[in-house]
Amino acid sequence: MSRKALERIAAALERMSPPASAAPDFSGAEAFVWHVGPDRLAPVARVNRIDIGLLLGIDRARDTLLANTRQFSRGLPANNALLWGARGMGKSSLVKAVHAAVAAEGGGLKLVEIQREDLPSVGRLLALLRGAPERFVLFCDDLSFSHDDEHYKSLKAVLDGGIEGRPENVVFYATSNRRHLMPRDMIENERSSAITPSEAVEEKVSLSDRFGLWLGFHPCSQDDYLAMIRGYCAAFAIDIDDDALRAEAIEWQATRGARSGRVAWQFVTDLAGRRGVEMG
Repeated sequence: MSRKALERIAAALERMSPPASAAPDFSGAEAFVWHVGPDRLAPVARVNRIDIGLLLGIDRARDTLLANTRQFSRGLPANNALLWGARGMGKSSLVKAVHAAVAAEGGGLKLVEIQREDLPSVGRLLALLRGAPERFVLFCDDLSFSHDDEHYKSLKAVLDGGIEGRPENVVFYATSNRRHLMPRDMIENERSSAITPSEAVEEKVSLSDRFGLWLGFHPCSQDDYLAMIRGYCAAFAIDIDDDALRAEAIEWQATRGARSGRVAWQFVTDLAGRRGVEMG
């Protein structure tokens, strides 16, 4: 094949390849979602979140994460955070609410969401964020790993940073139902069957140790559940007698078999719909 033919083929392949990723105009939105194939940061026009004042029963976690995020926004040292525990108790809602509260104070804080399955691309994402003047909360919701899952190795690029180190303008927040990010039965199974049990799952279990903050979320009491509902009703001006509200709320949680912030929100959504009250 001639040299000119090879040059034409090379030029054609270059035209077919996707353009190099470029950082977006971060001033255009307060939150972004990371996509791959091709790599891009998609702006979020309106973040789905609840005001931080409506998140009840998680005061310690709220105050700790709020203080950490404020430190980070001001350019001070701050920790990566793992929010773990009971389902529906406001872990992801708290991350989004804290971001909104701190962003409203100024400083150009942005929220960037990355899906667990896209963690292998996190190095490319960090390269885009590293040189930006803004500061970023990198957020991964519902993070966990199975025994044959290698994605956790990619996460170390965020938590440890490798040779380059984690970008000074990025902090990582994750939520998980598991404290150690993998099922306990898998931990015990690998320990019992390994040649060196003490080292069998050390790499995966120690991953959670790399988060400077561990914030636990536990099932709420009935009093907390009812306080959440009363708070929502007051915020959205839903007028209902307290005895009737209590009876309906308890019946609702009984049909769900659980009490949580999510169940409280679902009840109030149903109540508002039945009473013709808009919650937007």
